[in-house]
Parts: sequence; structure tokens; C-alpha cells
Amino acid sequence: MKPVLLALRALGIGDLATAVPALRALRRAFPRHELVLAAPPALTPLAMAIGAVDRAFPTGSFVRDPIDEIRWNARRPDIAVNLHGKGPQSHRALLAADPIRFLAYAQPAAGWPDGPKWNEDEHERDRWCRLLHWHGIPADPDDLAVPAPPPVPEWAGAVVVHPGASGPERRWPVARFAAVARRLAAAGQRVLVSGSPGEAADAQALAAAAGLPPNSVLAGRTDLGALAALVAHARLVICGDTGVAHLATAYGTRSVLLFGPVSPELWGPPPGNDRHTVLWRGPHGLADIGVDDVYVAACAQLEAAAWDGGLDALVPEHGGGVRDAAATR
Repeated sequence: MKPVLLALRALGIGDLATAVPALRALRRAFPRHELVLAAPPALTPLAMAIGAVDRAFPTGSFVRDPIDEIRWNARRPDIAVNLHGKGPQSHRALLAADPIRFLAYAQPAAGWPDGPKWNEDEHERDRWCRLLHWHGIPADPDDLAVPAPPPVPEWAGAVVVHPGASGPERRWPVARFAAVARRLAAAGQRVLVSGSPGEAADAQALAAAAGLPPNSVLAGRTDLGALAALVAHARLVICGDTGVAHLATAYGTRSVLLFGPVSPELWGPPPGNDRHTVLWRGPHGLADIGVDDVYVAACAQLEAAAWDGGLDALVPEHGGGVRDAAATR
């Protein structure tokens, strides 16, 4: 029977995507262990696609609330790794499983002084790689790519607009998303609107204001597997600082990302990657990002997408007209 390596990341889609480099590093460092990821069950399709996790262990989702317990009911872990947070709650939740070895940030409040010091001003993907480096485990923070799931044919090649985010402070106004979607649709792009069940009303309002057909609204109709397929095979994704942005990074899908109040230096895609345009106006400047800013960025990415695959697609001009991508080659 293989020894167990239990890793905790009981958060959301974006949180899991930024932990991919650390999980792969653990897989390489402990090839004979069964790597078990403690995470919300909705994340299982993404967890298993990473290529590092052997089994998922279901937990609650603790995106907004501190973790209380994970209710580990299997044999004693040989190693437990806290990829969830700085503690003390997450430390205590994992230490309750009585691991033989524990890898985590130093947290005296949890009775755990061993480990590196937590740094608030650090990108999330770098944070967990640094933790592993401190424990002698090499990790590459740029090892973010995840294999794409099969496409859903009727969705492939669309522009995906995702207006939702985990908190209202990260949401660009729905009316502005609608204005961008209307201009893209008028220029010949097929626009689909994604979101969670709780974001369906905003998605429907966006589609109505943009003049999109009702079947363009996918919010509330996709589980994570379907959402991943939608994003992986989109021509372009337009969204805020949310899990869908991290999926676009993981799948190499071109994107326009609207950040605020959290800096993209903490949660954005790797710098220097021209497949992702990040719009950032400072910690209080999300409302200062205009419709024209997003539309111009979207046009530039769509033109680049046409060159990517030799698509004879209609590429909107910045003034609102249309030109044939084939004629620009």
C-alpha cells in the first residue's frame, strides 16, 4: 500500500489553478506516494486533469470563510502539505490528520514554528513554490499549463464574456460588459456569456442589453468540466480577476483581464505573455476601465487569434467595422 501525501487546497477554481506548479513539484518529489488533494468536490475534474493528483478528497469550500476541519477519515498521512493558507486554521485542520511529516509556512499560533515566513506581497503561484523550495523540493512557478478537455462543438471558437467574480469589488459593471459584447457581436463575433447559477440573472441581463439570443447565456448551465471546455476552446475570454481568468491562462486561451482592486502582480498571468492583456488602473480603479479600453484590447487579441490558427474569421476593426482576417495575412 502506497504512503499518502495529503495536500490541502479547499478554495476555488483560480486558487487551484495557481497551485498547479506546486502540485506537480510534489508529484515529482514523491513519485511513490499516493497524492491526495483535499478540495471541494466541484473541482475534481480540474484536479484530475493536472496530471499530479491520484485521488481527490472532498471538503467544504472555504473561499470566503476560514477553514474549520477537513474530516480526514483514512489512514495516517505520511506527508501533509498546507497549500491552503498561512494558518492557523488550515494548519490545525491538517495537523488533526496526524501526519508524520508536515510542510507548511511557519505559524506559531498553530504551534508550528517550522517553515518559511509568509509574505503578503507575493504572487500566489510563487508563494507555494517558495514553500516547497524551503523544504528542499524544486518547483517551477511557470509550470501552469493544463491539457485541454475535448471541445463542445457548438461552443468552440466563441468569444466568452464572464461578468461574475467571487466578490462585488472585483466585478466590472454588467452594462459595460454588455456594451463590449454588443460591439463584438455586431462585428461578426459569436459571443457566449458564462457564469455560475448565482450569476445567471446578471448574465441574462447582459445578453439582453447586448442583443444576444437567449441561448448565448450558459451561466448556471455548466459544471466545471463544461466550463473548462468552453474556456479551453474559446477564441477569446473577457473577464475580471476570477477563476475563469486562471483557466484561460492554464489552457493558453487568449484573454482580456480586468483587474481591481487586487494587483495582477499578485494574481495575474505570468508577465510577458502576449496571449493575455491585463487592464489595471490601480487598487481603486476598476471603474476607470472603459468600454473602449476593453474593446480595443479584444480586437487586438482577436486579430492575433486569427494569425494563430489561420482562421478566416471576421476580425472587428476598432472603429466597429469588420475586415476579413485572411486579407491581413
